[in-house]
Amino acid sequence: MERVWELRECDPDRSQALAGALDVPLLLARLLLQRQVQDAEQARRFLAPSLAELDDPSSMKGMDTAVARLEEAIKRGEKVCIYGDYDVDGVTSVSVLLLFLRRVGLQVEYFIPSRLVEGYGLNAASIEEIAARGTSLLLTVDCGISDVDQVEVARRAGMDVVIIDHHQVPEEVPAAVTILNPHQPGCTFPTKDLAAVGVVFNLVIALRADLRDKGMFTRGEEPNLRAYLDLVSLGTVADIVPLLQENRIITRFGLEELTAGRRPGVAALKEVAGMLSDDVAVGQV
Repeated sequence: MERVWELRECDPDRSQALAGALDVPLLLARLLLQRQVQDAEQARRFLAPSLAELDDPSSMKGMDTAVARLEEAIKRGEKVCIYGDYDVDGVTSVSVLLLFLRRVGLQVEYFIPSRLVEGYGLNAASIEEIAARGTSLLLTVDCGISDVDQVEVARRAGMDVVIIDHHQVPEEVPAAVTILNPHQPGCTFPTKDLAAVGVVFNLVIALRADLRDKGMFTRGEEPNLRAYLDLVSLGTVADIVPLLQENRIITRFGLEELTAGRRPGVAALKEVAGMLSDDVAVGQV
């Protein structure tokens, strides 16, 4: 079947001006304008993003409370469990949070439900088993925002719950200690379309910064968060969120980490995909 390209109309004067300011072909300037890139500075950020331009994690509603609760868990030596999801976004969310929290001294385990047995979201029976193992803090990632009854089961079992999610927020939300979700009312975080792993990454950034301010990393053992971007970008791309704003920055630098393949699991995935020595890119198939 023959395909016919239909080009959107674009102001010729603005196209010429942007092409001249950037010293790029006119077609590229037109495409940028059609992607709501309005001027040369926005175009620079779009074409050559910087990690310094990541959004401020503290602007995410609930972030201060989440950081404080995790620091309390570190201080008390509490047992923590991360309850995730079985898709790529869920698994990478669990991985990033698990690796970082263990790095800063927490006793952390994780639970990823079976799609066929427990299904999606929090499972009451599994929550009770987690609580029975002495867990006092339950962190949900890529799930939980709609699980009012299940969070109540967790609370009655003696666990605090922090929800880290990115799905649309229902009218009734669970009675958690706090919720991290850019879609919740009153959240001023600029990038609304983060994958769950992007929300997790912002929590990790905020927690590391606060621990640094409190003197935890005085011996130079501060975790390098750039090394986590392979997992963050993998979950971001696999969840098919728009590669704009913070997602674009995460993916830009995460692709470099995926190409390097320093993580054994990532290297194994690249080998299975037949691209062990290839640069990793993003595209449609």
